[in-house]
Amino acid sequence: MQYRTLPGTGISVSNLALGTMGFGTETDEAEAFTILDRFVEADGNLVDTANVYGAGASEELLGRWFADRPAEFTDRVVLATKARFGTGPDVNETGTSRRHLHRALDGSLRRLGLETIDLYQMHGWDPLTPIEETLRFLNDAIEAGKIHYYGLSNFTGWQMQLAISTARALGLHLPVTLQQQYSLVVREIEYETIPAAQYNNIGLLPWSPLAAGFLTGKYRRDSVASTDTRAGKGGGLTDHIFSAHSGKEQNWETLDVVRAVADELGATSAQVALAWLHDRPTVTAPIIGARTMEQLAANLVAGDLQLTPEQTARLSQVSEPRPDDYPYGPFGDKQRGRYVHSSEQAIVELG
Repeated sequence: MQYRTLPGTGISVSNLALGTMGFGTETDEAEAFTILDRFVEADGNLVDTANVYGAGASEELLGRWFADRPAEFTDRVVLATKARFGTGPDVNETGTSRRHLHRALDGSLRRLGLETIDLYQMHGWDPLTPIEETLRFLNDAIEAGKIHYYGLSNFTGWQMQLAISTARALGLHLPVTLQQQYSLVVREIEYETIPAAQYNNIGLLPWSPLAAGFLTGKYRRDSVASTDTRAGKGGGLTDHIFSAHSGKEQNWETLDVVRAVADELGATSAQVALAWLHDRPTVTAPIIGARTMEQLAANLVAGDLQLTPEQTARLSQVSEPRPDDYPYGPFGDKQRGRYVHSSEQAIVELG
């Protein structure tokens, strides 16, 4: 495992993060404790959860793990959680209003058994709450010692830029991370979101880096997913994501190259997909959602796996998004560029 500085902070985090969405539901407590132990023993330290995972079950399980393990072990963990989505039937038990976030943060601290959360992330944009209200709450939470840093998740490029510009204008603490879906088969955030993150020194934490299991290489074009896999069980967010990926021929072409590179390296398809991702610009740590020790052990190898420049180029080329001509295709790109005509009348791009 390697470490990287979390942008905008002085702390170091592992280049793979452990996601815990299934802890307390798909993964029982004994298995989850073992996964957490092994992750920290392997020098992983960034652990991600959310207050809505398992209706709080994930945070509660993490709280029991923190209480059960010695402080010198658990103190290594940089704990990240999220709030935004509904936590109850009341109309105000959702969003990023000061009222909801106040209760959500206190609830997370209680379930986790912590005095301070390292990274508190807004799980999504709230179209009803003024961004100033959300940012002032997060700033107050930092000043009160309830959180160390805050981040954003599932924000578009303009939403993230608005949040950052508003925080700067008000003299408030700035976000340090953005958690987005990003993988070899989901690269559309490269159009707007990643450039905005680069411009503002925001660390990217990709979720679903293996595209709901599609990039593990377990599936074939002409086969039906096994019932012992998430995709095979059907239903829920994972099935929705997998179905979206498996219906595109380009994604199968990408998977063919992933398998070929894996064969060259003596690695797995999942390890190759993660290695490509953790070396992308702005990426701090892909979030791996291991449900079993076997999955964790295999994914941890990716933290130290290095692709050759040629292998990286092949993967990037086959998976490059194929947009329509405008605004992100060739014609749209030309409108945003600076060009001159050379003496031979060829178009030359400046910059």
